[in-house]
Amino acid sequence: MSFGLTRGKTLDVGDVGIDMRELPSSDEGRIDPRIWFVDKLNPLEIEIGSGKGTFLLQQSELQPETNFLGFEWAAEFYRYGADRLRRNGRKCVRMVYGDATEFLKYWCEDHIAEVIHLYFSDPWPKKRHHKRRVIQDDTLRTFHRILKLGGELRIVTDHDDLWFWYEEHIDRHPDLFERNSFDVVDSAGEGELTGTNFERKYRREGRPFHSVTLCSLP
Repeated sequence: MSFGLTRGKTLDVGDVGIDMRELPSSDEGRIDPRIWFVDKLNPLEIEIGSGKGTFLLQQSELQPETNFLGFEWAAEFYRYGADRLRRNGRKCVRMVYGDATEFLKYWCEDHIAEVIHLYFSDPWPKKRHHKRRVIQDDTLRTFHRILKLGGELRIVTDHDDLWFWYEEHIDRHPDLFERNSFDVVDSAGEGELTGTNFERKYRREGRPFHSVTLCSLP
């Protein structure tokens, strides 16, 4: 399926793009993704579901001393987003083509991220597809392992049923996270929470939003 993003243009992911299929086997040991950046000592923030790269593009401009690692499983969006970030000279951003939860569970080193951003994730509304939703009991444990102490899992959705699913799972793990209110993203526009393409689309449609920040506990 094509989303019509390229319009015949050749997209170049350059040094921004990383294909999970080209990584060493997870059996060879965990990977610290901070090695993929020019300044490996910068704080790291992760976005799951980067789409066209709008959040990464906007937020990295305001936080040039933070490394951003985005994940996108749709090939066309990955190529478009990585090319966009490359053209805009975002040296502190990398974008991975593949399943974020798989990488974080099987490849990623422990306690390496300050923040995990999960904005307007696919709700997978059919019951038989609920296992594909990003938030699961197992992934919450993985996110806790990936985050530094006090690190944040920031969540926003427009989907009521998915929000109910989030709340059920969060409530089952009070030992992992402390629940706090969501602070508006610095790069968001007036009246926005995150400034992503999906938020802007859904805001025009008049949809209500749900949000939460989960802080990692010891």
